[in-house]
Amino acid sequence: MLWRPIEDLPVEWKNLISSELPPLVTVWNEQAERLRQSGEFKAFNEKLRREIAIETGIIERLYTIDRGITRLLIEQGINEALIPHGSTDRPIKQVVSLIKDQEAAIEGLFDFVGGQRVLSNSYIKQLHQLLTQSQDSTEALDSITKQLFRVSLIKGDWKRQPNNPLREDGSVHEYCPPEQVASEMDRLIALHHQHHLQNVPPEIESAWLHHRFTQIHPFQDGNGRVARCLASLVFIQSSWFPLVLTRDDRAVYIAALEEADQGNLLKLINLFAKSQKQAFLRSLGLSEQVLSESRRTQVIISSIAEKLKQNQSASIQERCKKVESFASILFEIASNRLQEVTDEIKLSVQNFVDNAEIFKIATPVNEPHSYYHRYQVVETAKQLGYFANLRNYHAWIQLVINVETSTILLLSFHVLGHEYRGLLVCTACAYHREDAEEGERNISDIQSLTDSPFQFSYADDQENLIERFKQWLENVILAGLDYWNDSI
Repeated sequence: MLWRPIEDLPVEWKNLISSELPPLVTVWNEQAERLRQSGEFKAFNEKLRREIAIETGIIERLYTIDRGITRLLIEQGINEALIPHGSTDRPIKQVVSLIKDQEAAIEGLFDFVGGQRVLSNSYIKQLHQLLTQSQDSTEALDSITKQLFRVSLIKGDWKRQPNNPLREDGSVHEYCPPEQVASEMDRLIALHHQHHLQNVPPEIESAWLHHRFTQIHPFQDGNGRVARCLASLVFIQSSWFPLVLTRDDRAVYIAALEEADQGNLLKLINLFAKSQKQAFLRSLGLSEQVLSESRRTQVIISSIAEKLKQNQSASIQERCKKVESFASILFEIASNRLQEVTDEIKLSVQNFVDNAEIFKIATPVNEPHSYYHRYQVVETAKQLGYFANLRNYHAWIQLVINVETSTILLLSFHVLGHEYRGLLVCTACAYHREDAEEGERNISDIQSLTDSPFQFSYADDQENLIERFKQWLENVILAGLDYWNDSI
């Protein structure tokens, strides 16, 4: 791919704005201060930063670390003693140094924002210096022999030689020539400040800044790490969360960057928005958990008093009432659509499958059986990383397909987190069910049909919410039918 100068945002950038994030941000902003007062929320943020620090090096293939050890380091801190021999492909001391450099860079972003500093080339160079202080060399490509060799790494300054990578197919991806870097970086910074004045939403600006920076590729190495820090900086300036991308996101991340190279930023924007959505949901789910973990009597008592006070608040009750009205609309949409799918399946198998049973069961909130399927819902929530609260609200819909095997699709509407303040989610899972002795039924192979719950709140716009839900529901149905197909 030939290099070309960076471009501004597309003219129609407002069409790229996430419809999911604004209502979720509204809920977050109303609860953030209460959460920030907890010491456990600080611990949550520290774990988040450790996860980013570890995973960014894995994405860049600076090292590998077993998943189990990664989780241990996130929970307990970056410590050489926690890394057994054989769990990484580099010397342990070197890996720890690289991770700590990345962790320090992320912490520095918060200091940068707190100091109300303005993004500049000098700060970007400082950021690179910090990220690479434990990395002494990098690979370079011989332009004649096309062979890779090690060279000393230039830290905190622009590249002096081309750094165009050789792709697996033998093609060369051209980045900005060294002589053009300074002017392109000046233009990047100027456009970024202009976007701030235009109130470009964080998910769009972070994706744009990240991609255009990688197009320039101003440093000899470490550009991906700096790019993700710049994206995080945009989010932190909006009081959101730093960008979390893990090894599991790498393939989608690379594909999104390649799409952006072709002029389409949407996939990268959606990936970054998804990361923020998951961070918001995880943090909102902490609300009562952080207090139960703290074990401090005074904190717990004051929390109970505050909760009793707020439970009497008409505003909380009105918010819950509004989101429940949305839930009823979405429930009806899902019930009708699953009935259509039920009828389609019946019609398609009726001529060649004997004794086929395909039916839908819909149980609205407060019905006698609305408490059913707790196990499946909780297991799905565990897969998605949040606490499913079925006490305050629960409605569900099943699509049962008894053809050769018993395959069930389950949609569940319920509260996310321990406290109910007007935020509901819908999850979808599929599983197999077999009859056992004495009327028991065995449930197996529970799989979430999405990678995150569908969230909605009192702050949603009804029209946008319905459109968003219909699209989500179609993806769920396709994933559920694939699950059924794989089981036949």
